[in-house]
Amino acid sequence: MSFSDLALHSDLLRALELAGHTSPTPVQAAAIPVAVEGRDVLATADTGTGKTGAFLLPSLHRLMVADDAAAAATGDGRPVRPFGPRVLVLAPTRELARQVTQAARTYVKFRRLFVADVLGGVPYRQQLRDLSRRNDVVVATPGRLLDHVRRGTARLNEVEVLILDEADRMLDLGFAEDIQAIASACPAERQTLLFTATLDRRMEGIARGLLRDPARVAVESTPASAPKIEQRLLFADDLDHKRRLLQHFAGLDEVGKAIVFAATKRDADMLAETLSADGHSAAALHGDMRQEARTRTLSRLRDGRVRLLVATDVAARGIDVRDITHVINFDLPRNPEDYVHRIGRTGRAGAEGIAISFATRGDHGVLRGIERLIGDAVPVHRVPGLEPSARAESAPRAKRPGGHRAGGPPRGGRTFGPKGRDSGTRTAHAAPAYGRGR
Repeated sequence: MSFSDLALHSDLLRALELAGHTSPTPVQAAAIPVAVEGRDVLATADTGTGKTGAFLLPSLHRLMVADDAAAAATGDGRPVRPFGPRVLVLAPTRELARQVTQAARTYVKFRRLFVADVLGGVPYRQQLRDLSRRNDVVVATPGRLLDHVRRGTARLNEVEVLILDEADRMLDLGFAEDIQAIASACPAERQTLLFTATLDRRMEGIARGLLRDPARVAVESTPASAPKIEQRLLFADDLDHKRRLLQHFAGLDEVGKAIVFAATKRDADMLAETLSADGHSAAALHGDMRQEARTRTLSRLRDGRVRLLVATDVAARGIDVRDITHVINFDLPRNPEDYVHRIGRTGRAGAEGIAISFATRGDHGVLRGIERLIGDAVPVHRVPGLEPSARAESAPRAKRPGGHRAGGPPRGGRTFGPKGRDSGTRTAHAAPAYGRGR
């Protein structure tokens, strides 16, 4: 299948061709046709499956078709367009929102459609200038956008399409009330597209309040594109032992670019300073940094000037650097789902990756939660000369169903993704009614 088979606007097809995008991913092939029809969509799709195109392309198609019709009606080829925004995208973090903004600008290369972002941590002055102009697409983090709505500096009464990207993560970050308030400020007769990696009871409740008779799209990674992530667990006696393990892996030639996850902003700064003092090109990334500094750090990681990025969970969400060879969990996450998101930073675009986790005796409860989520026990590894004490390893572990290695191919030759599920693809189908109200 090609993008032309999806009957997208010709200007979108030109932009896709110029960007080198020829074939839709499974989530794009499933979501775009039903979204183009104007239906609400409830989609579950992992990061890296092409979901940004799945919600942007049909939304931009809608704007282009409407503008063509308006231009024809005026007779002078100039459409009379609303002040906007007409498409509103909510994303959990600044990094992810910036990626969506860049994608939107790529797709509208051959049209005069204006894209702006409204992000926390960015000076208000520029945002006030942007919001005072006509915008067709606004990409925003919920907290900052709601602040503008309450100040009267952002109006959402002309929103035609409301998009929630990584809605589960927005709930994790405490944005549930903000999302509801923003949705209430949008017209009731809008189209809503909700994308989430997980669909639990809490998310179903949000979807029921926001969506009307949605098309249900559930797409997992196909075997050909499933992340190939080898997971390793190393027990440590204490904090100093974990630091020595980190120094060991930082010095290995096989470790190219790596993301090291720390529990707190202070820990991220301290670990980055220690690694730098040891002669490694390392930098920290966390929420206390100004947006300009965070953007600069990510740019240095992409171009190779930074090899080891020490990050917190919130800061690392949405990072898309394709040549990350290793993820090192210096501290295990408290939320098991964050483990899946973390290790998904490696093994991207068909490459192989390695996820290494350090655990002390106090982490065994968290470890069991992670292993229950991924449906497997993470294989234990040891570094000669840095072996843990017997006490550090002595605690009950999750059973290993099927006897296969977590995150790698089980016996029988199938490929499993980072959640331990047998990979496959399911296309769009109508979901049970999620209520008529918003």
